[in-house]
Amino acid sequence: MKRKKRLLLAAILGATLLFTACQSTDVVGKVAVTSFEEMLNAASDNVSFDEEKGTWTLESPAGDEFKWSKDFSATEADSIIEFDAAPYISAGLDVTKLPENYSYDPSTGRLSLNFALGDEKFSYSGEAKPLDSFKKIVEAKRSLIGYHEALDHYGIALGDGNMFEWAKDMTKNDKDIVFVLNPQPFIDAGVNPEQVEGWVFAKVEMMENGKKFEVDKLLKPFDLK
Repeated sequence: MKRKKRLLLAAILGATLLFTACQSTDVVGKVAVTSFEEMLNAASDNVSFDEEKGTWTLESPAGDEFKWSKDFSATEADSIIEFDAAPYISAGLDVTKLPENYSYDPSTGRLSLNFALGDEKFSYSGEAKPLDSFKKIVEAKRSLIGYHEALDHYGIALGDGNMFEWAKDMTKNDKDIVFVLNPQPFIDAGVNPEQVEGWVFAKVEMMENGKKFEVDKLLKPFDLK
């Protein structure tokens, strides 16, 4: 039964997933911000700020975390995806074989994927809010912001094929946020991606320079409503 559910979800998520930043900068950039704001409002109880690390955190209903920096010039990792390592370890992960920017904390049992996006200094008028910092990222790194036409999602490309996505309109979408991971580093570290409980291993359609192609991804969607 679990296998059938995984295959069905993979088909839904992976059949026509399209990530592109090729549309009008004004349209994609503007709506990415407004939809991100709606997502933050829906998840307001699970959004926090770490003063010591200078990062905002959005926590999923299952405890997965997407983090973004308040100031690129002050953080080594400008964005982080963090989640429970247990499903990956159960699927064969040898944590000692992960890339340098992937870290495992045995005291918490969590994996962190750490991404350096730039060294820009972000200045604010008044006290910064999580949306303010996201706006700075859109302004400084517009090329990282894209749109999935098929699923009506916006997203930020974090590097090495990893992304965080959110719905353009949560009232019409049951996948309000999606963690999207490149499975290859995990495969290289011993993971069987089809056996990672709670994550969907699927073929995802991408677009680059007007051409479509498919890549493997590990996906974890959530409905925030």
